[in-house]
Amino acid sequence: MKSIIITGGAGFIGSHVVRRFVTRYSDYQIINLDKLTYAGNLTNLKDIENRPNYRFVKGDITDAAFIDELFATQQPDAIIHLAAESHVDRSISNPIEFVLTNVVGTVTLLNAARKHWEGRYDQHRFYHVSTDEVYGALAESGMFTEETKYDPHSPYSASKASSDHFARAYHDTYGLDVVISNCSNNYGSHHFPEKLIPLAINNIKNKRPVPVYGKGENVRDWLWVEDHARAIDDIFHQAASGQTYNIGGHNEWKNIDLIRLLCSIMDRKLGRAEGESAQLITFVRDRAGHDLRYAIDATKLKRELGWEPSLQFEEGLEKTVDWYLANEEWLQDVTSGHYQQYYAEQYGGE
Repeated sequence: MKSIIITGGAGFIGSHVVRRFVTRYSDYQIINLDKLTYAGNLTNLKDIENRPNYRFVKGDITDAAFIDELFATQQPDAIIHLAAESHVDRSISNPIEFVLTNVVGTVTLLNAARKHWEGRYDQHRFYHVSTDEVYGALAESGMFTEETKYDPHSPYSASKASSDHFARAYHDTYGLDVVISNCSNNYGSHHFPEKLIPLAINNIKNKRPVPVYGKGENVRDWLWVEDHARAIDDIFHQAASGQTYNIGGHNEWKNIDLIRLLCSIMDRKLGRAEGESAQLITFVRDRAGHDLRYAIDATKLKRELGWEPSLQFEEGLEKTVDWYLANEEWLQDVTSGHYQQYYAEQYGGE
């Protein structure tokens, strides 16, 4: 049975990846390694927690002794590394946390892989999951490709760019089988409600102001999280060592247009008058270093591995709204922070 450690598996994207691998590959033992910080929530995986090929391990990827012991005892065949501090606003207020988790944590995992897989690098794989924000900002035209020069503008994107470079360096220097993907903005179920879409859904539902940075003209490419998990599956199993793939949703939207669409959907779902929720839109001071536009060219992924997104944004957004409205208890639990107290009692720690 192949053993795979998925880091950050209790988080938003990670939980979708864990679920996909656990349910699709009964011959894989999936080890979900997560520190259970504010964004880690095991309720995301309640439906698979008793599967025989799933196991949760609480731990910190920056703890070298712990990671070394985990490799020694679990003897993983592969790592899919998603654990990261990911919220740009938090990186601006506290950059050092992002350096520790995103850079030091990644290098700690790479060091363990190098040590425990030495002499058998061709039998193992280290998959590093990253972001399109490492490329910087685009003007009104053009798209990020795998050849785009890195130009990070926030502490978050700088930390992810650094971790990408370390992953490539361990491939080039030591011969580790490393693959990397850089994705656009994800959306979908189980998303922690500090990010734009779940925050807006929650605020609209509760008739609270919906904050929009600046004039709302920043453009993002939106990727349905289940399409992202499918892309990670394809890259993990099919990509040649040393390759990088961009994963995008082919869904560019200005923030203000996205929020207006979301308000319209919520009005319809909640039985409100058309335009009622749009009155909640509140423009706030723009984020420092806020990149104007991101757009992913995922041609290489389609050409070489046959992947392309399955949903257009409007359909995916409807599915997302339906999930949040049907899972009010999950949303209340997350926004109250009650789940963190429970995990502290169950697993110890912070």
